[in-house]
Amino acid sequence: MPDDLSSILESPEHTLLASGLGATEGPLWHPGGYLTLVDLGGRLLKWDPNAGISVLREDTGEGNGCTFDRDGNLIMCEGEHRSVTRSNSDGTITTIADRYQGKLLNRPNDVVCRSDRSIYFTDPSLRVPANDRQYGFAGVFRIAPDGELHLATDCCEYPNGLAFSPDESVMYVSITRVSEECFGERERGEMCAHMKIRAFDVAPDGSLVNNRIFADMSSADEGLPDGLKVDVEGRVYCTGPAGVWVFDPQGNKLGVIGNGTAPRNLAFGGEDFRTIFTTPGDSLYSVRVKTPGIKPY
Repeated sequence: MPDDLSSILESPEHTLLASGLGATEGPLWHPGGYLTLVDLGGRLLKWDPNAGISVLREDTGEGNGCTFDRDGNLIMCEGEHRSVTRSNSDGTITTIADRYQGKLLNRPNDVVCRSDRSIYFTDPSLRVPANDRQYGFAGVFRIAPDGELHLATDCCEYPNGLAFSPDESVMYVSITRVSEECFGERERGEMCAHMKIRAFDVAPDGSLVNNRIFADMSSADEGLPDGLKVDVEGRVYCTGPAGVWVFDPQGNKLGVIGNGTAPRNLAFGGEDFRTIFTTPGDSLYSVRVKTPGIKPY
């Protein structure tokens, strides 16, 4: 029986906005009325509702998740470069994190900024050859307002997308897999029982505590827990098998927003922040919802 998403979707119709873009990820709505997204092959792209697609930057080092800092600068996780960068207003690129205690980061994946100006990013390890890993865990890190890098938690097997609750007291982290064995399960089309979303309380010092399972996303369908966003009413939206999974603030699954694709990431945007943009395959899609998402700026 299909999910009843009538309380969530304004319309079930998905709109294809662009295709042939490489491997799309990292969508981010800008206050100027346009969207940026990445091609994992190394490009930062811009989608304008009137002008369509253009290229803003080449050689992003497999740029992935993006957000804004509190000054409106674009923050990007650059997996191949094993770093997190800031695009400055003058066009220059500054590395704001690439080492923890003198050791190279694994492969920064996704990023979010808190209202206190701290920046959190996920750093999974399984995509890095074992001999190239300089520390033995996958982490969620916090860049403090003074620029110092702190480990927020090492209690995530493969941290991917991340987002705050509306009051920023809870951090949600999508867990894509638990070990190398999960790669084989997906290749064989088998159900992986390790796909989930974790929740943490945000401690006064910015660390993540009280680790618990928020939701189970186990499935044999195509797709993995990846990009994650929250709306103003506290519902959690996570890209995953067969579409965007939606959960209430207690972790109850409300349904899957699907259109036959397996998106890697999503972003709220549009003038009223009630458009969800998704990045599956080489494409960019949109769908309208009834509740605005939390703005990244």
